[in-house]
Amino acid sequence: MAEVTSELMFELLKKLNQRFDKVDFAISELRADNQTMRAQLHALQGDVNNLRATVGHFESRLDRIDNRLELREFQEAQLRFEPQP
Repeated sequence: MAEVTSELMFELLKKLNQRFDKVDFAISELRADNQTMRAQLHALQGDVNNLRATVGHFESRLDRIDNRLELREFQEAQLRFEPQP
């Protein structure tokens, strides 16, 4: 069995330190990717909210148009069925 010397321990610790540096770098890359995705999701949520508001506006306009058409059709029907003098 190999003798455990301080030089061997030092080499092992250097290798461990290099691996931990790689892990730290990978974690910081993952964090940056996560932050990017969160920012994109936030922007997407804003877009969805804007679309909902626009659709709501269109629905209210269509409701008003529907009401006007029904009133006009009702008036036209009344004029057709009124007795002529």
